[in-house]
Amino acid sequence: MRLENRIALITGAGRGIGRAVAEHYGREGARVAVADLDYSTAQEVAEHINSAGGSAMALAMDVTDEQAVERGVNSVVEAWGGLDIVLANAGIQHIAPLDQLSFNHWRQVMSVHLDGAFLLTRSALQAMYAKGGGTILYMGSVHSLEASPLKAPYVAAKHGMLGLCRAVAKEGAEHGVRSNIICPGFVRTPLVDKQIPEQAQALGISEEDVISKVMLKNTVDGEFTTLADVSELAVYLAAFPSAALTGQSIVVSHGWHMQ
Repeated sequence: MRLENRIALITGAGRGIGRAVAEHYGREGARVAVADLDYSTAQEVAEHINSAGGSAMALAMDVTDEQAVERGVNSVVEAWGGLDIVLANAGIQHIAPLDQLSFNHWRQVMSVHLDGAFLLTRSALQAMYAKGGGTILYMGSVHSLEASPLKAPYVAAKHGMLGLCRAVAKEGAEHGVRSNIICPGFVRTPLVDKQIPEQAQALGISEEDVISKVMLKNTVDGEFTTLADVSELAVYLAAFPSAALTGQSIVVSHGWHMQ
């Protein structure tokens, strides 16, 4: 098992990509703190990991709440003696053209993605520096590297997370901390499913055209990235043995973005 005896914390882990990574980490031997705004979903995932022979705990965490993030990280450290891996995965989306985008929606998206990533990073670094190292991962997007219409706050936040990842790689190196950002293409999660009718309405096209002519237009095979694709990469990056791989954006997108 590639993550045996490692201690991991994942935000937004009650569903979608976060859940897939949490369960994969559990199968690879990690002890997993499943953090989510919805505590009931976090409990469900933790129970699933435990029933499959793994080890997990559930945490209620609003990543935009400074005290909640610090409390969650500290509870993991107190319970399990440290923290080896964190994945800043919590996210939301809002579809709107820039000229009609409310400041409130801008701030909501930026706060969950970028403020939440910062708060988790700061608390995790304190624990990792004390222990002598660790791995910080970010769930970015192809939108960390390029833009699409109607998603300005999401694109801006995901670009910001790439910058944060690189800053952590520079600052964390002397303390044994690595950081990388995972940049998936479209994955069929509730977040993406919600966007399909929203984009269809905003663009005046069918939902089928949103999928084929917007979301998957630039892939090499017209396929969605899968949860398994992303979770496998998250395991690989968490298990990578050295700082030869740090500060990098790794794209998993069926060729949508090539770098």
